[in-house]
Amino acid sequence: METPLENTLTTKAATPAGLQAAAFVAKALADENRLRIILSLTQGKKSVSRIVEELGISQPLVSHHLKELKRALLVNVERSGPFIYYELADQRIMTILMDLTGLATDLLTNRTAF
Repeated sequence: METPLENTLTTKAATPAGLQAAAFVAKALADENRLRIILSLTQGKKSVSRIVEELGISQPLVSHHLKELKRALLVNVERSGPFIYYELADQRIMTILMDLTGLATDLLTNRTAF
């Protein structure tokens, strides 16, 4: 008998389209600077210049990563006059990031060889 988690995984995510979508999002999250930008956006809407200031990385690099996050539908863009603001598209992104960080920390803590 399947557990509720296994049932959810087999019905929703394990379809070819579901796995392809998950891989698409995972690839967008597979960069430390993008993760830092997402973390920054958990505090609300921000402009590129504000993110640059907070993270200490170049404006072109922040813009590049925001473009990738937008392409992956992880951030929303809002134009207000001459300014462009970015925000997380869904608060579940932060939950996923926290779960992933916890998993990675646990796995690496128990690792005995590289």
